[in-house]
Amino acid sequence: MNQAFGWASAQSVRPGIVKTAFAECSADNAVRELSKSLGDDPMALVILFVSPNADPKAVIAEAEQEFAPTMVVGCTTAGELAEGGYNEDQIVALALPRSHFETRTILVPDLDVFSAQDIIAEMIHNRTAMTRSFPAWENEFTFLMIDGLSTKEDELTSELAMGLGPVPLFGGSAGDGTEFGHTYVLHGSQALENAAILVQVRTSCPIKVFKTDHLVPAAHRMVVTKADPVNRIVQEINAEPAAREYARILGKDPEQLTPFTFAAHPVVVQIGGQHHVRAIQQVAGNGDLVFFSAIDEGLVLTLAEPRDMAVHLREEIAALNEKQKPDTILACDCILRRLEAQEKQKTHEISRILSDNHVVGFSTYGEQFNSIHVNQTMTGVAIYPPKDD
Repeated sequence: MNQAFGWASAQSVRPGIVKTAFAECSADNAVRELSKSLGDDPMALVILFVSPNADPKAVIAEAEQEFAPTMVVGCTTAGELAEGGYNEDQIVALALPRSHFETRTILVPDLDVFSAQDIIAEMIHNRTAMTRSFPAWENEFTFLMIDGLSTKEDELTSELAMGLGPVPLFGGSAGDGTEFGHTYVLHGSQALENAAILVQVRTSCPIKVFKTDHLVPAAHRMVVTKADPVNRIVQEINAEPAAREYARILGKDPEQLTPFTFAAHPVVVQIGGQHHVRAIQQVAGNGDLVFFSAIDEGLVLTLAEPRDMAVHLREEIAALNEKQKPDTILACDCILRRLEAQEKQKTHEISRILSDNHVVGFSTYGEQFNSIHVNQTMTGVAIYPPKDD
């Protein structure tokens, strides 16, 4: 699965408005080399996407000192979107220059006890302050990073919707490769589990926040008849053991279900006239199905058929390029898309598309878009050069 492209020292992609740099996570002085590659321009924020094979606590502690006084945030990944497209064992650094961006960050340190009202009040306060400071900058977005093993993504995005106003939100759930052991968000000098970070951005650059998937709902439906919603576990489908029934519908051996199976045969739900993926994470030892996002009894699941992933991605990026070519696309791409690309031998083709269009970011355990948590999608923001540049 390793698609890493290694460098002895950090490298910067190109002299765009948004600054990006990449380093092999095992390299000596990786954070220092990233800092050198990003340059000396004053930065509003530095975002790090850190391979799970790095020590996130060491990385953020060094980054806080190296980039001071600039705030540093980030998360661990299920793979990186770097200079060569799909990569692994990298640290991706993205910096937003003060010349075009103003940012505020909100740390949610414990997802078990957060106050939505307090966070919403802070979001509104931050928006007001940034508007007063930069009234001529009319473009805003909110970027969320959240512990991908917290099972709190649905709750947090739903609760915070009232604080967004007209500002679009996108985000991704921090990853741990394919281990599903520990996922971290990074803020200041801390690497935290069961936490989340909201990044509020105001900019002079035109932006477009997007969500895309290449799945088409098919005819076959199934009903969740027994579930543990708190832990996102489905115990029965159509009144039969969940994994066994899912395998029967696919015509497969229940013992042979793998992450590649789930990537190739996703299930979706209909919400507000649109389909949203409810991706399966794994089969539990007792035959239950563990999901990446919210699930409940009575939910009707529909099998979906994937379109050609590379063809669809080209179409979506062409739409983002329709009026102007983005300077940078910051993207959160589900791990299941990466696995599907690998299974269908599309990794190189998709990596080339990502690289050619300056897409950077990370592979996730789930994605957020406005008020919902989804799976097997790509969410992100296309950032365009301002008209006066």
